Formats: sequence, C-alpha cells, structure tokens
Amino acid sequence: MVSGDGPVLVLVGPPGSGKSTIGKLAAERLGVGFRDFDDDMEAEHGKEAGDLVVDFGRERFQELEHELLVRVLPQHDGVLALGGGTPTAPGVPELLAPLHVVFLDVDLDHLLKREGLVALHPWLMPNPRAHLRQMLTERRPIYTRVADATVETNGRDPQDILEDVLAAMPVR
Repeated sequence: MVSGDGPVLVLVGPPGSGKSTIGKLAAERLGVGFRDFDDDMEAEHGKEAGDLVVDFGRERFQELEHELLVRVLPQHDGVLALGGGTPTAPGVPELLAPLHVVFLDVDLDHLLKREGLVALHPWLMPNPRAHLRQMLTERRPIYTRVADATVETNGRDPQDILEDVLAAMPVR
C-alpha cells in the first residue's frame, strides 16, 4: 500500500473501548466516512464476528480478517474501527504500519461496567472478568505496538476522548 492510501484514521482496542462511538464522532468531525470492520466481516460472511470465531476457529477467522482487510484498506479513506482482535491476526500489523492508528485504552474495571458488553460477546461467559483480564494482558502489547498514539478512555466523556484522538493525528 502506498503511503497516503487507505483510512485517515484507524482505531484499535478491546471490545467495549469505544472504537465505534469515537470513530463515528471522528469521522463526522473530519468530514469523512466511518466504517466498522466487524460490520464488514458480518456483511462478507453473513454472521457476527463472535459467531464466525466459533464456526471457523480463531486461526481461520484471523485469515478471513486479513483477507478482508487487504481489500478494505485501499477502498476506505475515512475512519476505520477494527475488531478487537483484528490487530492480533498474522500480517495485520504490517498492513497497519503506513496508517495512522490510535489505541483506545481501557482498564478491566471500566470494561466490565460497559453496558451490553457481555451480551454482545458471549465468548466472555461464564467468567467475563477472567476472560477480559486475559484478553487485555495478551492484546495490550500488540495494540501499543501497532498504534502511533494511545488515548485513555476510562470514565471519560466521548467528546473529551475525541479531542485527544484528533490531537494525536498528524497535521494534514
């Protein structure tokens, strides 16, 4: 991918970190389109991402994510919110390297307070705290590595988070 092609901003972070909420606000402020990669996966495969992981297994699911991301990145020049696990898929960090990526960081206690998170992600059952703790431990180093900036979201108003995300963007 040639530098300058693809999304103007890519948001990464765990489920419930606010990628879709902040992504829509950022797209509106920047006057560009917004795309949620989980929606792209569902449109492509006819099922929600969590169901696809169960159906195909993690390894095949990540291959499908990579294949779709290769097609989506050059087509979209707005804001892209990736699925929580997408940056962990083999080859994805390299795809993200030329793009501006912001990691929306959130701690375990704040994640557990997010309404509807467990219902949206049934794989968190029967012990959401243990699953989320493990997920954050495994993924945080990857999110940090692929991101140009990290924005803390714990207990913050979306507009305040948006300001920090926009302030972290390179001058265009």
